[in-house]
Amino acid sequence: MAQKNRAQFIDLLKGLALLVMIEVHVTTAFLSNDIKTLWWFSPINFINGLVAPAFTFSSGMVFILSFQKGLDELRKFGAKFWKRLGRLILILLAGYSVHMSLLSFRKLSNPDYPHMLQDFFMVDILQCIAVGLLVLLFLRIAIKSDTLFYNILFALTLIILLIGPLMWRVDFAKHIPLSIANYFNRIHGSLFPLFPWAAFIFSGALAGKFYVEAKQKNEEAKFARKIIILGAVTFLISVLLLNYLLPSSFTEIKPNPLFFLERLGVLFVLLGTFWFYINRIDNYNSFVLDVSRESLIVYWLHLKFIYKQFWNGKNMVDILSNDLNLLECLLITIVLAVIMILFAKGWGYLKTKYPTAISRLVFAGVTICLIIFFFD
Repeated sequence: MAQKNRAQFIDLLKGLALLVMIEVHVTTAFLSNDIKTLWWFSPINFINGLVAPAFTFSSGMVFILSFQKGLDELRKFGAKFWKRLGRLILILLAGYSVHMSLLSFRKLSNPDYPHMLQDFFMVDILQCIAVGLLVLLFLRIAIKSDTLFYNILFALTLIILLIGPLMWRVDFAKHIPLSIANYFNRIHGSLFPLFPWAAFIFSGALAGKFYVEAKQKNEEAKFARKIIILGAVTFLISVLLLNYLLPSSFTEIKPNPLFFLERLGVLFVLLGTFWFYINRIDNYNSFVLDVSRESLIVYWLHLKFIYKQFWNGKNMVDILSNDLNLLECLLITIVLAVIMILFAKGWGYLKTKYPTAISRLVFAGVTICLIIFFFD
């Protein structure tokens, strides 16, 4: 059964992260600030804070699993390489478009409205994932030795975690263009810079390595049990250190290694649990998997639904207000999640039924948008 369901447990983690992400963005946009300050909202905040680690971690893990076949073609820069590269570029462009107020670089660059260009250059989770996966892609092409490749990934993860606090103190925009500086920290508004978020992508890739090895030995259940135990221990130790043993001067810096380990521990527990859940069910299928498979369009579309100014220069936040109660936010979340699920199912069906036509449609649409953006 494990062979039949393959790696659906990773898709389950990613899909659930995306659905919870809708709740995160709805509560961020619409929920009253008075409610957000209540004591019982802190646990909800922590759960919401697991969404980005789960999304980035699962992206790295799935990406590594996709390398199990066709590496030679990738290294010859054949069709598979260009298809994969095109996908990553699409993710990168989608990330920039999320915060794009106008489809015109000339208008965004208007010196009278500097905030528009600053918003455009913000690094969101899609740019972080795209750049992290591009690093994985080109490292995997350049390095034929599996051992060397994964050792380098491990070293990169450690470097990101160890120097992350330092990177967050440096204003790189004083030395390099803002568009690049935003990838290093949040000083100028980036939401998901590479420090520390790329560490989740690379750790996902490393987890993918161990899963592949376990699968080849038919020891997937053993792998799942190990990561559940390791995750629980890692989480408990991190919580103990962060809340009781270490000074606040260390723990208040968000990209510290324990911030990473605490969340990684939870991800390991969830991942192992999902493996056992998936493998109890023959031919498991769920709308959560549909959402996972169409993660890019679901992420992009639900944000546009919330923040895009569709009605007389107003977005949904302007219309509904940012002072809603929990029940109202829950209703918005459910409605938006259902819309995204239906869209994911429909888009997935069209991609399966008409793959060539959909690929050409996406390519044409992106090309037209780029032409308008740069030449308007």
